[in-house]
Amino acid sequence: MIRAIVFDFDGLILDTEEPVYRSWLEVYQAHGEELPFERWVQIVGSTTTGFHPQYHLEERLCRPLPKDVLDRRVGRRTEMILANAVLPGGVQHLDSARELGLKLGVASSSTHEWVEGHLARLGILDRFTCIRCRDDVAHAKPEPDLYIAVLECLGVGPTEAIAVEDSPHGVAAAKRAGMRCVAIPNSITAKLDLTEADITLHSLAEITLRALLERLSGTP
Repeated sequence: MIRAIVFDFDGLILDTEEPVYRSWLEVYQAHGEELPFERWVQIVGSTTTGFHPQYHLEERLCRPLPKDVLDRRVGRRTEMILANAVLPGGVQHLDSARELGLKLGVASSSTHEWVEGHLARLGILDRFTCIRCRDDVAHAKPEPDLYIAVLECLGVGPTEAIAVEDSPHGVAAAKRAGMRCVAIPNSITAKLDLTEADITLHSLAEITLRALLERLSGTP
């Protein structure tokens, strides 16, 4: 019996990952350097602990990046993110979950300020009963801490909730928490290994929530 759905945020509800990557790629290209994608994907769905794009570029240049360069990068990131709406199928699934009486949560390796700020701007913050971010736990994804924290907040067990993710780190975190997981890759994660997920979709828009729950009912 599924009682709750827990969503990732970045790249799943809102496409923030492509703008973040593109904004850093532009900075690297302007300085005649390459941004190694294989290094970049180490932090997708997690934090910059494994790879910090600013520090990596500064090491390559042997000098710190000027504040105006960093500020312009943030401006470009923000400009691109603000041009994006909720990813296809997202709002419909939130509406369907409410109709079915399911609890909704968010488990994100980003900060509360980032996640809640965007959810409020998009007009869907109040849809979620519980939001847990990297501020709340000792370890971000791929560790299970975030999902465990959301499950405790929602008052449901891991077998009573499903996770919806876009990255290998996120899928790993959900599975380590004992949950079934739906993977929906985006432009950044499309070529990454998401085979640990129970189901992989191209978009939330390709299936109704009822149909998705029926498919998941057949998974262990």
